[in-house]
Amino acid sequence: MDMLSLMQWSAMVVTLAASWLVASRKTQRRSMGFWLFLLSNVLWATWGWHTGSHALIALQIGLAAFSIRGAIKMGRAN
Repeated sequence: MDMLSLMQWSAMVVTLAASWLVASRKTQRRSMGFWLFLLSNVLWATWGWHTGSHALIALQIGLAAFSIRGAIKMGRAN
């Protein structure tokens, strides 16, 4: 398995961890979840570039915008 194939699995694990954290009742964990989502967006977009999946790249850009919005809102809540 090459590095880019491993990236797909890493992206999946990071996305699941981010989802778990965003659902937390603790503000700090939710905030960390938004930042992990941003990391997963980069990983998934890189995978999409590798596979030529333009829709996946566009989706990750949109989801990254939502994660940035969430991180900003979490920063204001503190």
